[in-house]
Amino acid sequence: MTVLGALRLGMMWMLWLASMGEAWSQLPVKVPTPTNTKARSLLQKAQLQVKERDFIKAIETLNQLNEKFPSFGDAYLLKGSLLKAVGDNRGAFAAYRDGLTKVALDASHASEYQLLGDLALSYGEYQTALDAYRRLLKVAPKTQRNMAKSERQLKTCEFALEAIKQPVGEAPVPLAAPMNSFKFQYFPALTADNRFLLFTGRPAASSGEDLYISRQNKDGSLGEPVPISPAINSSYNEGAGSISGDGKTLVFASCDRPKAIGNCDLYISRRTGNNWSPPVNLGANVNSTEWDSQPSLSADGRTLYFTSTRRGGQGREDIYVTTLQPDGTWTGAKNLGTPVNTVGKDMAPFIHASGTTLYYVTDGLVGMGGLDVFRCEKTPAATWGEPRNLGYPLNTFEDEASLFITSDNQKGFCSRSRATEEPAAGSRLVRERPVELFSFAVPPPVKARETSTYTQGRVFDANTKKPLKAEVKLYDLDTDVLTQFVISDPEYGDYTVVLNEGHHYAMYAAADKYLLKSLSFDYSDQHTFNPQALDIYLEPVRAGRSVVLNNLFFDTNKYDLKPQSRTELNRLIEFLRQYRDVQIEVSGFTDNVGTPETNLQLSQRRAQSVVEYLSGHGISVNRLRSKGYGEGRPLAANDTEPHRRLNRRIELHIL
Repeated sequence: MTVLGALRLGMMWMLWLASMGEAWSQLPVKVPTPTNTKARSLLQKAQLQVKERDFIKAIETLNQLNEKFPSFGDAYLLKGSLLKAVGDNRGAFAAYRDGLTKVALDASHASEYQLLGDLALSYGEYQTALDAYRRLLKVAPKTQRNMAKSERQLKTCEFALEAIKQPVGEAPVPLAAPMNSFKFQYFPALTADNRFLLFTGRPAASSGEDLYISRQNKDGSLGEPVPISPAINSSYNEGAGSISGDGKTLVFASCDRPKAIGNCDLYISRRTGNNWSPPVNLGANVNSTEWDSQPSLSADGRTLYFTSTRRGGQGREDIYVTTLQPDGTWTGAKNLGTPVNTVGKDMAPFIHASGTTLYYVTDGLVGMGGLDVFRCEKTPAATWGEPRNLGYPLNTFEDEASLFITSDNQKGFCSRSRATEEPAAGSRLVRERPVELFSFAVPPPVKARETSTYTQGRVFDANTKKPLKAEVKLYDLDTDVLTQFVISDPEYGDYTVVLNEGHHYAMYAAADKYLLKSLSFDYSDQHTFNPQALDIYLEPVRAGRSVVLNNLFFDTNKYDLKPQSRTELNRLIEFLRQYRDVQIEVSGFTDNVGTPETNLQLSQRRAQSVVEYLSGHGISVNRLRSKGYGEGRPLAANDTEPHRRLNRRIELHIL
């Protein structure tokens, strides 16, 4: 044994002795003396062994006393206190449970009722715990220590017993091989297309934390986990990672790194092609001098939720949020406040890809005991509604860890520890329980309020067919609110944008010196809501080039712009302000329904409506021209309604 090992062992022994001294001070002082001579002799023997601090021998003696005189309840209580002192909580639970049924209901046993309730709750023995807390509240003075906690634990038992009667979905099951090959794996997170699973792994108990990626196979199974990148994993711990929907932005926690702000900080890395950039500390706007960890990125990687122990919160651990600004800086982290944060522990936030539902774990609300997973929805005022417990079996009597639900609301992932045999009586060693990744089918009450899908593809130069780095922005046409903003990969041109059901979207791809590309996604009243593959080709800003404006809307045979058109018009104004020398023609087209004369007039008036809006918002009329082409220049045969819809359009043409 090394000197350091001996010192550590010596320190552990001293700590054990100190804990025994503390435990001795908490043992029952008065135990009624039994009238039976044999019983009295065994009790005195046990008390002498306790006085000599030979707790293991005393427990053996009390076992004999219990066997020979099972009605002597106080002997069970003494044994329970000894078992608790040596770390055998399961044995202590059984001793207190049996002993308290054999003694009179009395205030002198208040502390034992409380301890039995706490032990029973820690093992999910809800009925036993409930009975213990009820007896405690009957006999204990209101001023007794931890009474408020016990009243709350009683509510926990009542909630849990009802929840078990009405389970929500099926229990999670461990992921199949080759997953769960490490000693510990936790904090699962997936890209929007479910192709990549990110998690924190520790191959052995002595290993540090690293980030791993598993890629989905063609059959839907998960492949062999591999380290995410040598640019990310290092000799320091890297864990609790979160990845954006497109898989290009990574935020993770790392502790005790050089030049850190606190003991654990959040770091960011971005992927270009197949390479991750060196991690960068998110800075003092995000990190504090305390512990900051457990990040969760929005789908576009521009909103970040995380857990912090910084001062000024409502409990020791609270959930905070920060957003990425156009200049590349992050806003000062803001506490989410009530009703999300409580006086308890509020941790491990997960923002669903839809951005409308937040999941997190807390022990500050009534649940199944310990840390439970709750969900809350964003209100129209952009605040968070009341948290709701996910119920049993996703929540159990044990502490729950992080949760992740796929963008399509179909599959969930979480991490759990497997129950193992407890240390033998008298052992002070703590056996580490392996932690594994689990999955489950998401039941309706657990699903995010809005289901999401995605569109992904690549952005190219229309002439050279080379990939482009472009800004891809998604707007909700009903509110003109920017809901997604991603940048296509400079090497491959790939992008992924998340869309929510029930919405009508305008999507724009823009790059320097290229025409704005306008696309439309109407999921406001559709039964199909499937992912789309969509490559985008951008035209250079050059005379003679045209682009269809897909998000200008008119009623049938009308030329007044509908309110939903303002998103497109405002993006067009931004384009014209960026390229101040560009002159354009707004060209109107119709299908062949109606007379050619009527269609020509209608197309001209629609084009003129667009020009009038632009000129009314500061664009010089000298740069604008409108022209109607009626049913001429169709893009498709006018033989079906989808084809006619293509032909009814407004184009922007560079002069």
